[in-house]
Amino acid sequence: MPLPTGDTIGILADNLRLRKSVLPIPAGVATRWSRGLNLPRGGETVLYTGMMYQLIPYIAAMSKAQGKVEDSPLANFVRLGRMINKVVNISGFMARPARDMQVRYDGMLVGIARLLEQAGVEFGYLYEEELYSGALVYDLGVDDVFAQHAREVYQTFRKKGVKNVITVDPHTTNMLRSVYPQLIEGYDLQVRSYLEVLAERLPATGPAPGGADVVIHDSCVYARYENIIEPQRKLLAAAGIKVKEPRDSGKFTLCCGGPAESLFPKKALERAAIRVAQLQAVSRQGVTMCPICLVNLQKAAGPDMNLRDISEYLTQGVRP
Repeated sequence: MPLPTGDTIGILADNLRLRKSVLPIPAGVATRWSRGLNLPRGGETVLYTGMMYQLIPYIAAMSKAQGKVEDSPLANFVRLGRMINKVVNISGFMARPARDMQVRYDGMLVGIARLLEQAGVEFGYLYEEELYSGALVYDLGVDDVFAQHAREVYQTFRKKGVKNVITVDPHTTNMLRSVYPQLIEGYDLQVRSYLEVLAERLPATGPAPGGADVVIHDSCVYARYENIIEPQRKLLAAAGIKVKEPRDSGKFTLCCGGPAESLFPKKALERAAIRVAQLQAVSRQGVTMCPICLVNLQKAAGPDMNLRDISEYLTQGVRP
């Protein structure tokens, strides 16, 4: 039988309400990427990860476990799992992330920080006080739990004197820039994606000499909700990377399947395979700008396509 939708959503919502994240991870794991960077603590401008990149290895591990449960008799035990989860975090037992995946996704955050530093942007980081944005629970429609969490996130920024937030992924950008302001009276944070910040600081020169040719997969959230389409193309061109457009790009980009993964892992994989076929028709080298897109598309593509986060392309020439 399929995964029980209500109880699956309930586990994620309970985690956010009780543990401040859909998949709670230790603070040391969430902040590990920043070791050795000597980023200032807090400040008026902060880099906010929303924990999205850090959570992806755990989400991937959880999805793998869910895939084994889906359409099997074990799905009957999800309700019991929710009851236990209210007392003990069961995701800690089910989600065992691969170490190499953790290293790679931490490295993407390091790359983003290095890019901003190289561009002369001054920013801090909240370290263990940073909270998850609540994006997945919002997507799943648990409005009451999400609204309370959004207020806690905002109050954390206020308490720390933060005025400007630089985000690293489309879902977190959308939460803080478009969704939170609808829920929180007096919301006054200025929110921008790091791609926008970097693109504005590009020198007024033409594209760099050509390097790799890559097919671009636009994030639905960036393209349709936040109108962030050109910054990533400008940055790639400046890095000497030739961008090729697949069928269904820009505002008409095709979904990677990610939004359905927590409830319907197999359907999400089917959707990702459709998008991978479109991308592969153009190039076997691809670029994404959303960690959820990256992990879902790579799962469907397997070894037949090399997909990389845009930060991995942009940091090729950045000094360590």
